[in-house]
Amino acid sequence: MFGDFMYICRIMKRVLIISYYWPPTGGSGVQRWVKFAKYLPEEGWQPVIYTPENPEQLAVDASLEAEVPAEAEVIKRHIIEPYELYKKVLRKSGHSKEAVEVNPVNAQNKSFLQKAAMWVRGNFFRPDPRCLWIGPSVRYLKKYLEEHPVDLIVSTGPPQSMHLIGLRLARETGLPWVADFRDPWTKIFYFKHLQMTKATERWHGKMEKKVLDEASAVVAVSPLVQQEFQAMTDTPVELITNGFDECDFPSEKDIEAYGGPDKDFTITHTGLFAADGNPTVLWDVLADKCQADEDFRKRLKIRLVGKTDEQIIRALEERGLKDMLEDMGYQPHQVAVQEQRSASVLILPLRKEPEYKAVLPGKLFEYLASYRPVLGIGQRDGAMAMILNETQTGRVIGWEDKEGISEYIEQCWKKHLEGRLTIEGGDISRFTRRSTTRQMAGLFDRLTSHP
Repeated sequence: MFGDFMYICRIMKRVLIISYYWPPTGGSGVQRWVKFAKYLPEEGWQPVIYTPENPEQLAVDASLEAEVPAEAEVIKRHIIEPYELYKKVLRKSGHSKEAVEVNPVNAQNKSFLQKAAMWVRGNFFRPDPRCLWIGPSVRYLKKYLEEHPVDLIVSTGPPQSMHLIGLRLARETGLPWVADFRDPWTKIFYFKHLQMTKATERWHGKMEKKVLDEASAVVAVSPLVQQEFQAMTDTPVELITNGFDECDFPSEKDIEAYGGPDKDFTITHTGLFAADGNPTVLWDVLADKCQADEDFRKRLKIRLVGKTDEQIIRALEERGLKDMLEDMGYQPHQVAVQEQRSASVLILPLRKEPEYKAVLPGKLFEYLASYRPVLGIGQRDGAMAMILNETQTGRVIGWEDKEGISEYIEQCWKKHLEGRLTIEGGDISRFTRRSTTRQMAGLFDRLTSHP
């Protein structure tokens, strides 16, 4: 058996994947390449993952380690994390647990110390606080590849430091290199909040252009980001979205989720729920309906599955919705999937930032596979609206459109009472992890088919 395994590994091509996020770290940033790694061996590619052994972990999900295939080789190396020093300073200065744990870029109403730290982070740690890992990683990987050759390099970011490792390593080795952007670089929503000097902003633009121009291929996860990148470079920019794993979603739909007059009406959000995406108008709509409809008030459940900003909890409590709230905190991925499948309505508020028009949140695709009605809140002409309209799985309504949100909740409530609250939707097969991995492997094959 072991001999067969070694033979299979020898005939596979090998791809080095440089990723900051890897199990047991949890969260959406991990799942894209864990799922690619899971299915790449089926496409003739052995994944070799290079990742920190001591990364910052906002969430831990050991269950994701079971997704890593036996063929994968995982290399872990120490990284210096400035955020740990930052957190220690905050704790000693008396900051709340929320202020310490929430990503400082997203934190609202920052203290003077937080603002000062943000200025240091934006101007001294370029392109991000993981920059201290770039030089040691290039030196290590250059030597490693001399003894353990690969056919292709992939860097996935953010953090964008991973792309600078890929850039330098590709220059040193001459290997084809794919820069996979899970989010934009200079056009990401928080870039403007980093308090950078003009010189630092120019440096970011210059490095972004170098990565785009020197990569053999660039990958974007959203059609609007693909268009933005393609306008900046002659390098081919491929669109390979995130997706859902069929193994996580059995074909049968949850009967409980069809609703009925004796069932709870459960509104569910999974994943990170940040304060700058707090859907206060939705909470107003639910509070008004609870006052007007006693049966709705008794049946309503608001279930939050993941790390939720304290400001969102307070907003619900202020509107009298505390008794309907179940804050489950971060849960293993399979628990989150089950909560999606058993929801009455799935909500997906985008952050209130203009740049979010181009974003396709990773959880969107698992929402699609849950066959539950999706209420998106954000730009009605954005990338998420395009997918929901195309698949007929939900609607995107503007942040302040109280009438539109109220109408959608009312429609779902009526269907819930009738026991027919499910979504047939359109074809979503192209968003399966096997399908997206096939796309990625096809790109690898093209880049390595000629010297």
